[in-house]
Amino acid sequence: MDESRPAGSQDEIVTAAFVVIGDEILSGRTKDKNIGYLADYLTAIGIDLCEVRIVPDIAERIVDAVNDLRTRYTYVFTSGGIGPTHDDITADSIAQAFGVPIDHDPRAVAILKNFYPEGQLTEARLRMARIPEGAELIENSVSKAPGFRIGNVHVMAGIPAIMQAMLDAIAPTLRTGRKMLSHTVDVDLPESRIAAGLKAAQDAHGGVLIGSYPRSIDGRFSTQVVVRARDETLLRSAVAAVEAAVEAAGART
Repeated sequence: MDESRPAGSQDEIVTAAFVVIGDEILSGRTKDKNIGYLADYLTAIGIDLCEVRIVPDIAERIVDAVNDLRTRYTYVFTSGGIGPTHDDITADSIAQAFGVPIDHDPRAVAILKNFYPEGQLTEARLRMARIPEGAELIENSVSKAPGFRIGNVHVMAGIPAIMQAMLDAIAPTLRTGRKMLSHTVDVDLPESRIAAGLKAAQDAHGGVLIGSYPRSIDGRFSTQVVVRARDETLLRSAVAAVEAAVEAAGART
């Protein structure tokens, strides 16, 4: 683990929620690519993504979502709505959620002045330098306009390449917990044939999550079983129980 990352205890569970902001996501015009990426990224460093909400470009809805989630989880991440146009209202909404003023931040203004050629830093682009009072900036190595962090809320761009760069920038500052381990069992049987065995394996292994995902290829049904746990010994025991249940189901006529 990066030595600069805040240390969590060995058994600590660190949680997160993700607020995806934008009418274009809800209308289907833009296909979200950030949820899966963030889920994979956080899982890899020991943070559980527990909830995702997609909200429209309505200040009240953004405020409600952020204020609810920031009290429930260790971290909240948002994407979208921090650009230069009139409907980019995320920064103002976050300021409202925290009850703080918002204005052009001298640090953000300086970043944009250094990036844009003389005469090209328009009033619209300056909107991207409006940061809630007391927030820390999140570096944007792609297009320079920064995100920001206030309290446990991290506000990032919606464009995937920029969001990913911002996530890389903040990752060393995040407290992490014990990682979730997983093992996949591919089963050449339909889900219904192994359902009872999986339930028995789940009931016998507290602290383990067993999920089954049916698949159909060329009309043939099969199942992928994913076993997840934080303790390796417990994981192995549950996997063995699943494999035994599969073998028993396959042996039945």
